[in-house]
Amino acid sequence: MAAKKPINWRPYLKYGVMLAGLFLLLASGIFASQQMEQFLIRDPRFFLPGPADYGLESPNLEIEGIQYASRPHVLNVFSHDFGRSLYLLPLADRRKALLRINWIKEASILRLWPNRVVVRIAERQPAAFLDVKVEGMSRWSLIDSDGVILDPPAKANFKLPVITGVLKGEAASMRGTRVRRMQRMMKELGPLADNVSEVNVSDLDDLCITESMSGRAVVLMLGDHNFASRLRNFIDHYSGIVQKMPAATNFDLRLDDRITAVEGEHSGL
Repeated sequence: MAAKKPINWRPYLKYGVMLAGLFLLLASGIFASQQMEQFLIRDPRFFLPGPADYGLESPNLEIEGIQYASRPHVLNVFSHDFGRSLYLLPLADRRKALLRINWIKEASILRLWPNRVVVRIAERQPAAFLDVKVEGMSRWSLIDSDGVILDPPAKANFKLPVITGVLKGEAASMRGTRVRRMQRMMKELGPLADNVSEVNVSDLDDLCITESMSGRAVVLMLGDHNFASRLRNFIDHYSGIVQKMPAATNFDLRLDDRITAVEGEHSGL
């Protein structure tokens, strides 16, 4: 009977030592990471300084890009971060809070070590004035191409048309569709849009405008295409129209070869 061959433990010992070394290296890495994290959290050099006094701003919190958004509201987003380490600053949460502020379309936040924060704001661009009904009373607001209703700034001068047919209660996506429909029409009109004071977009396939002609407002139904040619044709023939129908103020231009006076006002205008 042959003797059993002795077991060679060397490979097992080799792998065991390697495994123990890897475990020790991993443990050391975790420990070092924890120590570094504690260092970043506790060391005062990384704390975001607060304002020097009530009513002042922290020089270490820089805000760029604000023109119409509320600066106090933006500053308030970071009120709980003063006196704490930049490491604890929840960037995603702060950005979401900024995006909830009226007028702010995009925002980015940069941590600049050891103790500075830079906030970059991109504001919304208003496309039209909007008459919002609040408890039966009119309140003028602005609206952008995303359908977001904007609070009018205290000191600002916008040369924009009034948009009607947009409801505050409808989804922002639908409001945005109506605004962008108006914008495409105004872009097609080019310089002819300069005298357009109001656009009705209640029917996306039948846009209506209020145009200033010789000191009086006329309502024009432009349909869904050929906006510029229809308006130009009306302007070219307006003097003759006034002579024949001096009292007419509503016109249907949806047929390219004719201009039809409409009795009464078009629905919604």
